[in-house]
Amino acid sequence: MLLSARDIRRTYRMGKREVEVLRGVSLDVKQGETLAIVGASGSGKSTLLYGLCGLDTPTSGEVLFNGQSVYGMKPARRAQFRAESLGFVFQSYQLLPELTVLENVLMPAMARARFAKPSADSIAKATALLETVGLMERATHRPLELSGGEQQRTALARALMNDPELILADEPTGNLDSKTGDRVLQYLFDLIKQKQQTLLLVTHNEELADRCSRKLILRDGVLDFNGEG
Repeated sequence: MLLSARDIRRTYRMGKREVEVLRGVSLDVKQGETLAIVGASGSGKSTLLYGLCGLDTPTSGEVLFNGQSVYGMKPARRAQFRAESLGFVFQSYQLLPELTVLENVLMPAMARARFAKPSADSIAKATALLETVGLMERATHRPLELSGGEQQRTALARALMNDPELILADEPTGNLDSKTGDRVLQYLFDLIKQKQQTLLLVTHNEELADRCSRKLILRDGVLDFNGEG
């Protein structure tokens, strides 16, 4: 199994009270599948996604990637694991405004190499990815000079830079109009199919979820497997 979660719980303290966002989530993600986790705003989708990828430590529970405990890793090893094995596509793009489009795409390769100067091979690969998502002519532009769709395609190219085993997407078209969102999704699913990668996305959009090979519902901090598709 590529990714497994066992009884993930996440509680936040808000003043004097505790809010339990995840109340015992368990799931398995197989190599090569596309899985959507659907839920309303506030259902805990993003919290679950960040917990699964090592960005937000659960209050309790276990996350395994290829059989290895993610939270059993030391912080430096966990950061390396994220750089090497995971790719992220966020709703708000998370591009660095001071860098060019090409430099943003190169960031995962630079993180993997402990921020050494990017190699010629890395630059060639980033350039090829920008060509694939139709942004080669924007390579020297900065994020604020791009449309929302162009920024999200840049984020998609960045997510694929290190050939990660697992792509994680948090409402990847949430800030885009339907036409632009459809174009971004076409790139996403085509590239993942081409590279035989695994996709885990969270969304409130049922139409987006239906494009995945499997769908689960997150409701009140618990996964509902009864309507699994």
